[in-house]
Amino acid sequence: MGAVGRQAVVLGGSVGGLLAARVLADSFARVTVIERDVLPDGAATRRGAPQAHHPHALLTKGAHILDRLFPGLLSALVDHGAPVWDDGDWSKLYMSIAGHVMLRHGLAAFDHNQMAMYFPSRPLLEAAIRRRVEAVDNVDIRDGTDVAELTVTADRRRVTGVTVTDGDGTASQDLEADLVVDAMGRSAHTPALLDRLGYGRPDELHVKSRICYVSQPLQLKHNSLHEMIVNIHPVPGRPTGMFLTINENDTAIFTVFSIGGNEPPTDLKAMIDYAEKYTPAEFFNAVRAAEPIGNPHRYRIPSSQWRRYDKMRRFPAGLLVSGDAICSFNPIYGQGMTVSALEAVALQDCLHKGLDNLAQRYFRSTAKPISTAWQLATTSDLNFPETEGARTAVTRIGAKLTERLLTVCETDPVVAAQFFKVSGLIDSPTGLLRPSIVRRLALPKWRHS
Repeated sequence: MGAVGRQAVVLGGSVGGLLAARVLADSFARVTVIERDVLPDGAATRRGAPQAHHPHALLTKGAHILDRLFPGLLSALVDHGAPVWDDGDWSKLYMSIAGHVMLRHGLAAFDHNQMAMYFPSRPLLEAAIRRRVEAVDNVDIRDGTDVAELTVTADRRRVTGVTVTDGDGTASQDLEADLVVDAMGRSAHTPALLDRLGYGRPDELHVKSRICYVSQPLQLKHNSLHEMIVNIHPVPGRPTGMFLTINENDTAIFTVFSIGGNEPPTDLKAMIDYAEKYTPAEFFNAVRAAEPIGNPHRYRIPSSQWRRYDKMRRFPAGLLVSGDAICSFNPIYGQGMTVSALEAVALQDCLHKGLDNLAQRYFRSTAKPISTAWQLATTSDLNFPETEGARTAVTRIGAKLTERLLTVCETDPVVAAQFFKVSGLIDSPTGLLRPSIVRRLALPKWRHS
């Protein structure tokens, strides 16, 4: 499509910001990405993304979007050693959710290539995306650069650009822009800016699980583990869980975590002891035989948070928000990068109609995928007494339906496949209410296999 503006500026060079830059490049003559960190040349963890030390999931929907925006990206990840689950073999996934171990035998009842799941580390994936965004002719990524403030018109109705400074704050520059996208995560500038300009802050929803992760990177012995992912969620009465995620070239991340503000240990032996009671022994055989890579890393997430920009009656022109700056989730469910990808698609679609009322159209459009992911995650979180948040009648009914669904997923290949599509954000949760699925949910347990 033709250019709808001269320049767009994206604040933040993480995955959400890079995806926004990619779609903006189709509609603006120039796109500039401002990133505070000095970016690494290759796949390395940067200071501004401490979560990169921990497991990440690229859900199926997110993989589809990335491959459309960056043709060949998924193949390149595999070429760099990232594992891919593309044969539908349930035995390669160990998923224990709310105490229910998902189906562990046979082949998934769907198109295996269409539902493939990729397991790159966060640094490898982010580097691969950044390399492709940098290759776009009209995109410029400026790292080592801080955002000082956003500039606005005298009547405060439009954002006109941004003032940036170099890393040591000794030099500043004003960048004019027809559109600024705030992708600076939970600490984004936009709520304070809106308050200062007289628009007020957006309402915020919070579900406070107080998650704490501790992760140890490992170099596994080759073929020491059949599974690509081991994912054991907490259950009421046991607010702890673990991940063992295989990444490129036999590297892995072993993680223990808790909800409710408890602090898991940061010593590898103590981490194993922490999770041993609820984890099958064969997985720890692989962990004990592995070589630690560096030291464990701790990461805390106080709450899932959704800033409801879609509910604001007034919003300045020339400004949008994306990624964690709108909504950040409990990372247990691996939704963040895929929701950022869905927001990029929403932005791409909205830009086809130009810049008029862009913010209102964009925020309404992004609220749909965010709402789906939010309901899936928070319904599970609110099962735990340690979690602080509003428990409605809908939440309670949803929890009972989810319990029945997960019970059936232990043995029924059709229901397990549909659950996988919904959790991968390929299908709407309403897909679980189809008559063919509801009938199977009503069957006695012994008939599901």
